[in-house]
Amino acid sequence: MSTSYETIQAELKTAMKAGEKEAVSTLRLLLNEIKNEAIRVGAEVDEAGFLAIVRKGVKQRKESAEQYREGGREELAEKEEREASLLGSYLPVQVSEDDIRAAIEELVAAEGLSGPQAIGPIMRAMMTKFSGSADGGTINRIAREVLG
Repeated sequence: MSTSYETIQAELKTAMKAGEKEAVSTLRLLLNEIKNEAIRVGAEVDEAGFLAIVRKGVKQRKESAEQYREGGREELAEKEEREASLLGSYLPVQVSEDDIRAAIEELVAAEGLSGPQAIGPIMRAMMTKFSGSADGGTINRIAREVLG
């Protein structure tokens, strides 16, 4: 398995010894997701696949936290946010929105892009440039703001 998998296994053992039940359940779930993906693709999960699994887990937990909060279940929302934070620690440092905006503005000026049809080329360029360190939804939102 990949080094990410081995790192998570080591951290799981540490969390088990420390009695951190929430971390144990979160890390076990992540390890199962990685195993399931390896079975699904018929090969070891590479770094890009690992990051995709972690991003999905973070997104799901943030959405759940939002729903719990709307339902008045603050304690469950906080639990989901702690789990999202734990999973987020496995992601590369995220690029700031200011850096994304600057890169998009630079691309728009250099390529003379405008209008809604420019979203595709901007997304392709920015997802390549910021692979793993920026969320596609954030890039899309900023691109739409820049394009007006």
